[in-house]
Amino acid sequence: MAENYRVGIVQMRASAEPAENLARAEEHLEQATASGAKVVCLPELFQTQYFCQREDAALFDLAEPIPGPTSDKLAQIARRLGVVLIASLFEKRAPGLYHNTAVTIDADGTLRGIYRKMHIPDDPLYYEKFYFTPGDLGFKAFSTQVGRVGTLVCWDQWYPEGARLTALQGAEVLFFPTSIGWHPEEKLEFGAAQYDAWQTIQRAHAIANGVYVAVANRVGFEEGDIRGNKAAGKGLEFWGGSFLCDPFGRVIAQASRDREEILVGEVDLARIEDTRRNWPFLRDRRIESYAAISSRLLD
Repeated sequence: MAENYRVGIVQMRASAEPAENLARAEEHLEQATASGAKVVCLPELFQTQYFCQREDAALFDLAEPIPGPTSDKLAQIARRLGVVLIASLFEKRAPGLYHNTAVTIDADGTLRGIYRKMHIPDDPLYYEKFYFTPGDLGFKAFSTQVGRVGTLVCWDQWYPEGARLTALQGAEVLFFPTSIGWHPEEKLEFGAAQYDAWQTIQRAHAIANGVYVAVANRVGFEEGDIRGNKAAGKGLEFWGGSFLCDPFGRVIAQASRDREEILVGEVDLARIEDTRRNWPFLRDRRIESYAAISSRLLD
């Protein structure tokens, strides 16, 4: 019989130095595993400040192949700590072809699989379409030594289709490594509503699919500083608020808005079963009637 397990969520700041961020991430991973976490997720693009605040071709030099130096280092950490790791990396797939890619590394250091971010935003200070090609692997769930987990990345969190297709592959937890925050000029008027919408949509994924949802966001104010090269603009205040919720959307662990924190919470497999028995949304789906969902708009 499958056993319950504890998941860890790392909420962290990022400096201008990738090596420093990787070292600090390792420290956070050690803290999470010391608290009993068996699966741990880092924030989106944790190795750098959020560089997509500007369009700069020189920043493609930050990307690496997978497997590559950073994924190899993470594999060493996973093997040493005996923990499953989920991390978002800037992947260089080929010259001129780059992805925002989440790796799932098993507790023995094996790369179980990769998920390439499917939904790519293009908004002020979130110029991701300049850097990332949309994923072409579809939505993914991977079996690990601990349990079966699904990965999506940041902007994917607003799309119920991605969460559904990942859950249908047997994921017990949907992990969302994330980099989201406020534009300074918007926070006062829209900040509370933006955060509430962000958390609500992800709690809804948990409810609609009867799964746990774990969200790892970054925290702190950033100007996209990579070795002293800042973005032109006002920067972003990343709102933290990382959280874990259960299969009925109840928040069982939540981080602050402004501090680095490690969250650890238990995945109770019986709760997934019980929730789906009593709220059988998957049973009652009318799959024969959903073909039109693949249309852009029903005119």
